[in-house]
Amino acid sequence: MDIKKCATAVKNTSVFKPDYGALPFIKMQGLGNDFVMMKGEDIPVGTDQPRLAAYVSDRHFGIGSDGLVIIAPATDPEQFDIQFVFFNSDGSQAEMCGNGIRCFARLVRDLGIIDSDTFRVETPAGLMVPKINKDATVTVDMGAPILDPKRIPFVEGDEKKRTVIQNEPLTVLGQTVPITAVSMGNPHCMIFQEDLAEPLDPAIFGPAIETHPRFPQKTNVEFVDVVDEQTLRLRVWERGCGFTLACGTGACATAVASALNGKTGHSVAIHLPGGILQVQWERETSNHVLMTGPADYVFEGVVQVPQTITGHGGLL
Repeated sequence: MDIKKCATAVKNTSVFKPDYGALPFIKMQGLGNDFVMMKGEDIPVGTDQPRLAAYVSDRHFGIGSDGLVIIAPATDPEQFDIQFVFFNSDGSQAEMCGNGIRCFARLVRDLGIIDSDTFRVETPAGLMVPKINKDATVTVDMGAPILDPKRIPFVEGDEKKRTVIQNEPLTVLGQTVPITAVSMGNPHCMIFQEDLAEPLDPAIFGPAIETHPRFPQKTNVEFVDVVDEQTLRLRVWERGCGFTLACGTGACATAVASALNGKTGHSVAIHLPGGILQVQWERETSNHVLMTGPADYVFEGVVQVPQTITGHGGLL
């Protein structure tokens, strides 16, 4: 999987016109949540990265993905080994992506950019510590869940101050829905379908809750079905993406919310449309959330990107 070799081979063909930039990439997926992976050093200085993310993520005119992951050097090498930068498919930047960071971790280890199976990753959500397992799955220490409403952030609707947003009534589309809100560095809103008289339609309520004014930075929305004390089924409407086959941070936030509500224990298997994630909330010890799941390769290549995005008049 030599990105440079692949890039050189394709750039020597006549397909890539002089007014296009040719950017090497690898496509990966974790439970069907798919990503375009690029090295920051391969992206020309001055590139509009949000527009680049939206362009390559387009499933008709680009490569097709749920987002763009950029591998970058750590800003503080004493605290971090490498930096994870993530953009949603609409070009908005996200603080974290659980499936994305597993793919990121496996890729940087396989490329030899990192020479250890456990390392420190800098993200906008803070320090994340992935571990590459012998079966090529990845376990990520996602840190402690954020329950403070101000830090989620969630706007409280009355004078009463809460330490946890749990079974909070949220009025949306004329209906009052009990929600639990948790941040894993990015905001999540969990709805337990069994608590409702009738289950909500995620396609209707997902986008309405994502942009609800009580979530000033928008939110991811999780629709949860409790199978038993160790098992949950989950459908996620992701902020900036819409429906995805899996959401790692959403699975982590849901495990925390489920334990808070007494619906499951602290170790659960979360079934998503793309597969299963194992999540453990070490509530009584470190308070950290551990997520384990796959990170798989799809293909590699070179994508031609318009000069209006890269600001680059020729080939790389």
